[in-house]
Amino acid sequence: MSTRVRGVPLGDLATALRTETDAEVRFDPGSRGAYSTDGSNYRQVPLGVVVPRTVEAGARAVDVCARFDAPVLSRGGGTSLAGQTTNAAVVIDWSKYCHALVAVDPGARTCVVEPGIVLDELDRRLADHRLQFGPKPSTHSHCALGGMIGNNSCGASAQAYGKTVDHVRRLEVLTYDGLRMWVGPTSRAERARISAEGGRRAEIYDGLDRIVTEYLADIRRGYPRIPRRVSGYNLDSLLPENGFDVARALVGSEGTLVTVLRAELDLVPVPPYQSLLVLGYDDICRAADDVPRLLEHCSPAQLEALDGRMAQLMREEHAYLDSLDALPDSDSWLLVQFAGDSKEDVDEQAHALLTAIGRAERDASVAFSDDPEREQEMLRAREAGLGVTARPPDERETWEGWEDSAVPPARLGDYLRDLKRLFKEFDYNEPSLYGHFGQGCVHTRIPFGMTTSEGVADFRGFVERAAGLVVSYGGSLSGEHGDGQARGELLTQMFGERLVTAFGELKGLFDPGNRMNPGKVVDPNPVDGELRLGSSWRPAAHDTRFGYPDDDQRLSGEGAHPDTGFRPYGAQHLPPVGSVAHDGGRERHRPFRVPGVCRVPRRGHGLHQPMQRILTDHAVGLNPLGQPQFPLDRVHGQRHAVAGVRDCQPDRVRSRVHHTDPHRLRVPRPTVHNPAVVLPSRPRSG
Repeated sequence: MSTRVRGVPLGDLATALRTETDAEVRFDPGSRGAYSTDGSNYRQVPLGVVVPRTVEAGARAVDVCARFDAPVLSRGGGTSLAGQTTNAAVVIDWSKYCHALVAVDPGARTCVVEPGIVLDELDRRLADHRLQFGPKPSTHSHCALGGMIGNNSCGASAQAYGKTVDHVRRLEVLTYDGLRMWVGPTSRAERARISAEGGRRAEIYDGLDRIVTEYLADIRRGYPRIPRRVSGYNLDSLLPENGFDVARALVGSEGTLVTVLRAELDLVPVPPYQSLLVLGYDDICRAADDVPRLLEHCSPAQLEALDGRMAQLMREEHAYLDSLDALPDSDSWLLVQFAGDSKEDVDEQAHALLTAIGRAERDASVAFSDDPEREQEMLRAREAGLGVTARPPDERETWEGWEDSAVPPARLGDYLRDLKRLFKEFDYNEPSLYGHFGQGCVHTRIPFGMTTSEGVADFRGFVERAAGLVVSYGGSLSGEHGDGQARGELLTQMFGERLVTAFGELKGLFDPGNRMNPGKVVDPNPVDGELRLGSSWRPAAHDTRFGYPDDDQRLSGEGAHPDTGFRPYGAQHLPPVGSVAHDGGRERHRPFRVPGVCRVPRRGHGLHQPMQRILTDHAVGLNPLGQPQFPLDRVHGQRHAVAGVRDCQPDRVRSRVHHTDPHRLRVPRPTVHNPAVVLPSRPRSG
């Protein structure tokens, strides 16, 4: 008899998927454990994993799941910070096979893509046309376009190009009940034609018309008019003045309404020349105060900020010191990048701004460069924010949860002052404040006490208070990372009861059975529910048996501190493999150690592609916390897991285990400290 999980017969479902779809179908404990996390504070073990080899296979998988009434969750890079890509559902991972650039029209500056294509790979394929996709999140090396559409991603380049929603022309989508269609801007005449045809498509368009008509005034009044409003469904895209754009209404819906199969996107030219101006300030709030004045006198491609706390952490960790040395002498900085058609153009933009604000290039608080290599050196310090602030040397781990609020840029300085007062009230020390200040978006990581009941209660209390604060400034709960579970419960504070009711009606229109990524955005799980750690988190201590002395000292070797186990690795401090450190009785940042041999990261962006696709064949079950568990004679996962870490860029390694191409893994050979263990031959990846 097939085992039932949440009423779904897993055995029968898995058999049907294997029989009817061209896909890797993985319902084993290892795969379920590997996909149980994303980059957020949350963890939910999926029913199973489907890796379709074609878009058609992915669509067929949704159809099979619908037959079994099984929830569905589309997943790309798994980098979501708000819990959007973890659920007790069938996870469809588009990133392994469905990554085609289907078509490019250089003249129209458009392209059509499949959902699994990674942003950097898309830009690489467009390079010959001198075109690129405008938004560029910091995860550009591994985030998938399908995820960017689901999340309405932004990045630093949004200062010039806007959010993902601003570059989506049309989407090919699939509803849970089987309706497949291309959607985009829809005229009144076109809607009348669709309505006259009848059927499910007409039902959806008639329902959209009804929602917009009933909530028209609420939609026009209730959405903050700021550059970085990402929270909530995009009902404003359905307004008559916005072209009744169904595609853009679905952007940012986090897989809760439809499955995106293909996307037609607008592209932008690659700027031929760029320059970078860095302005120093006494503190980050004064830097924020100056943002409106800068925007009065220039139209930058980027306007980023980093504060003295981040610089302090970099120095304490001996990280990015060259980048810090390139910055002027100050406590906080604004980095203003200009783009243009010539070197003279970008230089003139920078010097015109300096003149307008009464500064000069020779000032000690100013640095300027039109040399691309030096610009990247200076920008690297800002891009390192997440990694540097994740685990400070004071051993008080920081977490996402209120990491990307946004307010009107003109009110940013005062918002930061109030936010710092709130930090102090909750005894959260001085979290670093940085981000996309030109658009009022603030990044930070906060030392929430995620392993005690008191700490979790404070976490909830803080985000509820912070939500009220950002709303009082006319801002958005999320300016970039979306709602998911981290902010879904707080949407009523921002939008009010009527608009949240409208969100529910939109959800009911597209997904009446609540099978698409349930528990996110609409009828959300609690902000303090399904936590990755939580007050019951009690990791068991187990012996580890492998070291990697021949890995160029990337993860092990000489130089470790005799007490802490930490040692310098380039710009980072990484623990040697097999070491253990404790903080108040709980394990600090180490790969999570499961019984037997292999150790799986307990924190970060979950287990990404290399481990997700390789561990699964060797796991024998899940431990009590849901991580894959391996026997002593199967170490393939351990080796690939370490390879996945060591191949990452240093600034990624410290904070997260990120994607690497499983076909390009360079696997270090471990040394067996237990001579009774014999290593099997190297497995093939994939």
